[in-house]
Amino acid sequence: MTGHMADGPLRVLIVDDDDLMRAGLRAVLSSDDSIEVVGEAADGREAVELARGAAPEVVLMDVRMPKLDGIAATRQLSESLPEARVLILTTFEDDDYIFGAINAGASGFLLKRTRPEQLIEAIHTVAAGDSLLSPSVTRTVMDRMATAAPPDPSAVVRLRMLTVRERDVLQLVARGRSNAEIAADLFVEESTVKTHVKRIIGKLGVRDRAQAVVLAYETGLVRPGAVP
Repeated sequence: MTGHMADGPLRVLIVDDDDLMRAGLRAVLSSDDSIEVVGEAADGREAVELARGAAPEVVLMDVRMPKLDGIAATRQLSESLPEARVLILTTFEDDDYIFGAINAGASGFLLKRTRPEQLIEAIHTVAAGDSLLSPSVTRTVMDRMATAAPPDPSAVVRLRMLTVRERDVLQLVARGRSNAEIAADLFVEESTVKTHVKRIIGKLGVRDRAQAVVLAYETGLVRPGAVP
């Protein structure tokens, strides 16, 4: 399993310009022994500086912030701390933010009104190297890809390295299906799907599931409008 090592709590950095929101998130996370809050930042610039010292495994990132917004901060974190996973906190599923955040290296999205247990589960999911991409989020990515520039030729070459089964799995991932749903669709164990996804990410040379989805649309493996 990529991501978190099982030697102690998960290190999480909270980034939000709203003091109450930060306090609420800290309270929720502090109630769970499997998570350690290693810092709080009120803007993107502070987040990037703090992250270098605190080495968080997961960053909860607000989008609208002064000085440096969440998308720009995500891009900087992806470059300076590639092992950190960024989970975007949003009050709405805003198309422009979604596309920008995935391109910047975010691993998933979470609505701020999420229940505490879902927030904790989401942090563990992202730390384990999986992504949180709802079908509505992937649809946004697809629609944007339909009008985007032609794909990087090397991405097409990497895509050809996938086996037929891996391509099937990637298509389902790109449609917003969870590992459990893909396992049911393909009549295999969920652990088999996880292995396929890990191989896909390795062969495509991408960071995680979210980046694999982008590549699937970019290269035309999955077409916009294909989501049922």
